Order: sequence, then structure tokens, then C-alpha cells
Amino acid sequence: MKKLLSVLVAAVFAMTVSGFAFAADNAAMTPKAEKKAAEKTEKAEKKATKAKAETAEKTEKAEKKATKAKAEKAEKTEKAEKKATKAKAEKAEKKAEKAEKAAEPVPAEKK
Repeated sequence: MKKLLSVLVAAVFAMTVSGFAFAADNAAMTPKAEKKAAEKTEKAEKKATKAKAETAEKTEKAEKKATKAKAEKAEKTEKAEKKATKAKAEKAEKKAEKAEKAAEPVPAEKK
């Protein structure tokens, strides 16, 4: 019976102490603590806003860079196509000249 009584007293004591600790945690939000928490939140919000702005700026720069690279690639492709077309035309012209020369009658040798 003594053991049961001492366990019961210990349990009540532990619950009382934990109750006081819990009450102390809730009461810890004094005006000073609330002000600190508000300042912390405000600081975190400013930091988040700044990070969002930086991210948006980086994204915009990356998009501009990608657009510029795409335009340059298109320009290079267009130049290469023009060059290839010009080369084909020159090749066809040479082939036509060669065909004309082959079609001309060969003058007979004078005796």
C-alpha cells in the first residue's frame, strides 16, 4: 500500500510539474516575446520577397539569353542554307557549262 501511495504521489507531482511547465510555455509570449516574433516574421517576409524578386530577375535573364541564342542559331542556319543554295547553283551552272561544251561540235582538223 505504501508503494502504491508513493507511486500515486509521484505521478501527481509529475503531472503538476508538467502542468506548470506547460503554463509557463504559454505565458512565455510576453509582449516583448511577441514583438521579437513579429520582427522575426517581418524579417523573414522581407527576405522571401527579396528572394522572389531575385529569382524572377534570374528567370527573366535566362529567358532573354535563351531567346537571343535561338535567334542567333536561326540566323546561322539561314546563312548556312543560303550558302548551300549558292553552292548548289554554282555547281549546276558549272555542270551546264560543261554540258554546253560537250554539245558543241568539234571543229574538224584542216588537212
